[in-house]
Amino acid sequence: MKSILAMVLLTGAAMSAQAETAHAKGDAAKAQTIVTQVCAACHAADGNSVAPANPKLAGQPANYITKQLHNFKQGMMEPNKDGGRKNPVMGAMTATLSDEDMLNLGAYFSAKTAKSGTAKAPYDAGQKVYRGGNSATGLPACAACHGPAGAGLPAQYPRLGGQHADYVLAQLKAFRSGERANDAGKVMRTIANKMSDQEMLAVANYVSGLK
Repeated sequence: MKSILAMVLLTGAAMSAQAETAHAKGDAAKAQTIVTQVCAACHAADGNSVAPANPKLAGQPANYITKQLHNFKQGMMEPNKDGGRKNPVMGAMTATLSDEDMLNLGAYFSAKTAKSGTAKAPYDAGQKVYRGGNSATGLPACAACHGPAGAGLPAQYPRLGGQHADYVLAQLKAFRSGERANDAGKVMRTIANKMSDQEMLAVANYVSGLK
């Protein structure tokens, strides 16, 4: 378990530093038109999506949002290249975005205030896994990378606090199946493979209530 946790922390730190160096800060004001015309329909203008299948973007680390947009575009333009994130809807949405647009969108949504969600049952088991992992299966604590309150660590690990449980669960399953493979060093794929269906559901329900 210690070796896995060390891998998670080291990979997160390295990728965070790399992203901070590689990306300049975006201009939130310049993203307004794109948000209004494109993003708001699914994610809401303030980034607090009301649809359980669409993630909340408000309060996400700017570099994390920018990275995901790049990954979606890559998944559409270069589907056979490693690191892309395949999603027909988001692929189409990002196809015409420039690097500057992506930086600006990251700045825009990161500046918005995330609205709290409500934890769903069952979540007691989720709290245990989120905070302490599962020593029997070598599963590290989620809080090690996503923070005790689910705030996330820029730029590799997203904010989970208040996120829709349905979306979190879908992403955990996608990492486990390999459908989603844009995690550096296969960190999330390795972790998801150590989680049972019950643990995934419990963790997803628990983080939806974190503030």
